[in-house]
Amino acid sequence: MIDEVIIHIKSGTGGNGAISGRREKYVPKGGPDGGDGGRGGNIYLEADPNVNTLLAYRYRRHFTAPDGRRGERRLRHGKDGKDITLPVPVGTQVWTDDSHPRLLVDLDEPGQLFLAATGGRGGAGNNHYATPTNRFPLLAQAGEPGEELSLRLELKLLADVGIIGAPNAGKSSLISVVSAARPKVANYPFTTLEPSLGMIEHRGETFVMVDIPGLIEGAHEGVGLGHEFLRHVERTRVLVHLVDGSLDDPIAQYRQINSELSQYAEDLGLKPQVLAVNKLDLTDVSVLRDDLHDAFSEAADTDQIHFISAVTREGVDRLLDSVLHALQDAPDPFASPPGVGPGDLPVLRPAPRRRRPAVSVEDDGVFVVDWPSAERMAAMVNPDDWTANIQFYQRLIRSGVVRALEEAGISPGDTVRIGEVEWQWD
Repeated sequence: MIDEVIIHIKSGTGGNGAISGRREKYVPKGGPDGGDGGRGGNIYLEADPNVNTLLAYRYRRHFTAPDGRRGERRLRHGKDGKDITLPVPVGTQVWTDDSHPRLLVDLDEPGQLFLAATGGRGGAGNNHYATPTNRFPLLAQAGEPGEELSLRLELKLLADVGIIGAPNAGKSSLISVVSAARPKVANYPFTTLEPSLGMIEHRGETFVMVDIPGLIEGAHEGVGLGHEFLRHVERTRVLVHLVDGSLDDPIAQYRQINSELSQYAEDLGLKPQVLAVNKLDLTDVSVLRDDLHDAFSEAADTDQIHFISAVTREGVDRLLDSVLHALQDAPDPFASPPGVGPGDLPVLRPAPRRRRPAVSVEDDGVFVVDWPSAERMAAMVNPDDWTANIQFYQRLIRSGVVRALEEAGISPGDTVRIGEVEWQWD
């Protein structure tokens, strides 16, 4: 199962605003009519119940949304870039892929949509810059760049019940007799190399069970793909701990698995467990049943110990009865903590788009203006058009950029950089 991938996404860049003027018969001095650029395409992630694995992103990992189209004359708005929606399995966690990974969203509900990368805004056409003294502005905005980032998608299967145990304990046999799941079953360790989901119907109730591949010593440190397997145990509500009763020391195996759970995550060791000793169809297990029961009662501190045979189905119904009872008492892992209501949740407010221009001075003495609106406008100014440059300078005065440069100590002859554009200050 492909349950962890890294993808690279880039939303669309907004279209440039247009510089245009009305040129119609009988309409003298018609004024500017450059339209705005279109918005760049967004990239969404959607939890799709029909998708079970991240296999689709194993070989294709780069996704780019279309850019917005540039504005046109007669105030025609450029076409928006088409949005992209990437389907992922329910239970996928989305992390930033950087030196300090952050969980962005947990897509644990079918149909849940997450905006992963926002498309850039389209640039304003020259009709936005007309003033009583400047009837035909030669200014427009370039489209806002799209967002580009890398994401780590991590799938943690959503299941009510997880079957855990050592290799060859009979986990695949059990899920195959209680559900329609058909995992590979064979009489040797590590037959199962990926989790298998099955829908269980019992006593008029339904629940989802997952067969977790066998855990071995050192699984909490990643030995034997331990991290990949234990990840799926985290999203279960109840665990069926299956032990091979034919082993020389099944108690030691039981304790080892529980130790691996606790060392990987403390919460895993506290999950409700239903203990099942398998292979009752073997003579060695059936003869020693009472002795094994007494030994497990002491080790597990519980009287709810089931002896089953996944081959003959003996004891399986009673095991499922206990599982249903445990599910009724198990907490919902996605419920809000007690005492936490909607009013108690933190309120996140985005930073305002409008802010004062900022100026920094680099080591080589270049004055760099940090103001997105000016950067997008500078990209559209024709450096050879004297009128356009004068209009641009007037916009810098009105917006406070010139004042910020003067406060930073700029002098004639210094170099100014706005976006990709540089010129000598005079």
